[in-house]
Amino acid sequence: MNLRYLFLISILVTACVFSSCSRAEETTNSKDPKVLKAQCDRGDAKACLSLGAMYNEGTGVTQDSFQAVALYRKACDGGNAEGCSNLGSMYHDGDGVTQDYVQAVAFYRKACDGGYALGCSTLGWMYKNGDGVTKDYVQAAEFLRKACDGGYALGCSTLGWMYDEGTGVTQDSFQAVALYGKACDGGVASGCSALGWMYANGTGVTQDFTQAVALYRKACDGGNAGGCNNLGWMYDNGTGVTQDFTQAVALYRKACDGGDAKGCTNLGVMYYEGRGVTQDFAQAAAWYRKACDGGDAGGCNNLGWMYANGTGVTQDFAQAVEFYRKACDGGSALGCDNLGVRYEKGEGVKQSDTDALNYYGKACELKYEGGCKNYARIKKKR
Repeated sequence: MNLRYLFLISILVTACVFSSCSRAEETTNSKDPKVLKAQCDRGDAKACLSLGAMYNEGTGVTQDSFQAVALYRKACDGGNAEGCSNLGSMYHDGDGVTQDYVQAVAFYRKACDGGYALGCSTLGWMYKNGDGVTKDYVQAAEFLRKACDGGYALGCSTLGWMYDEGTGVTQDSFQAVALYGKACDGGVASGCSALGWMYANGTGVTQDFTQAVALYRKACDGGNAGGCNNLGWMYDNGTGVTQDFTQAVALYRKACDGGDAKGCTNLGVMYYEGRGVTQDFAQAAAWYRKACDGGDAGGCNNLGWMYANGTGVTQDFAQAVEFYRKACDGGSALGCDNLGVRYEKGEGVKQSDTDALNYYGKACELKYEGGCKNYARIKKKR
């Protein structure tokens, strides 16, 4: 994902001496590139930052990433922490410079040291992912905490996830709830969705489906596709709201359109079962395909089933095997079990009890009881 978040200049409220404050404010807020260039040339780091943003976005000037890099560098050298962070993003993305994660880390660190919370957050992500530095979850958590404490709400959300999972910190669901709440209050839709999940499952808080629904709605309204999917599930199952399949379909569709692959799978199920829409197997297969292409293993498994049974598509065992394999590789226990069935029967692949046993075993390891039973049955037969 593009890590560049270019914030234009914020006004520092300082004591004014005679009329100098109003003049400085006028210059700082100027959108005239000529004025900004003159100020930047005289050593005004904020003007360099602002002009760099204009060149980076092509606002009021011809877009020029190389110029943006030069101006961000001048801003950073002049002590502007946001300029350092933006320069780090240019190195991270290889925009106007050769991509260099090590350099990106150096500038994010300089931004963070200068009190710019976004710089701390991106530095935390670099440590979390091992980009330009040795992967270090403890360091990641420290920088994300600094970002959160500095008012950067997305840092709170990511730190909440680390407490939720016990990654780089001692697992603490109560801390996770607090941090997700801080993120949600700060306008981070993913934080609202995560907090909704905590309420839905009673993790770190007393279970409260009504609160979960409210938070999922806030997340969905804020553009978080996962929140839309979760809210759709609540309507689908009548949990915390009156059951409403039509609403569920609308929310699953919104989730899918927003890039949430599980939303596509759930929408496919609605078309398959005819809940909230007219039953349509071809439509179900199309949504399962979109889900699978988006990385949802359940969607791959369902599409494999459609090919194996000739439902909504022409029956094709070889295609079924392909999608079951993709599902299994993506962690779907049902996908592994169904792939085992195909090997046992020799449908779409060469018959092999050895391979069938292998995939049934994988399904069992993924906690699917049917896989365990199939594994025991084949093992006994041998």
